[in-house]
Amino acid sequence: ETGRNFGAGMSGGIAYVYDRSGDFDRRVNYEMVEVEHLADDDRTFLRSALERHCEYTDSAVARRMLAAWNVEVSRFRKVMPIDYKRVLTVISESEAAGLTEEETVDKIMEAARG
Repeated sequence: ETGRNFGAGMSGGIAYVYDRSGDFDRRVNYEMVEVEHLADDDRTFLRSALERHCEYTDSAVARRMLAAWNVEVSRFRKVMPIDYKRVLTVISESEAAGLTEEETVDKIMEAARG
């Protein structure tokens, strides 16, 4: 379970939250973060992380989740900080445009100023 105001102050990284009760969306600070649907690469990452966790810890919970993966994966929420997403978008666009590292940093700083 998470507390209320989840994501307040979250400026970087991605959080994957397992929402067993189905009420996580009501406890999110939407001023700082967005809750996104999982993409295929998110599902692949989560399954791999859960498999490694199961391997290292022999977790019964992880085994149960992997056994019912098609149901369990739908309970995960991807929490993305708005500012971090903006930076990732700038980096992706800069790479596609063939910008140098210095030009990319300039674009990031410009995006950070709004």
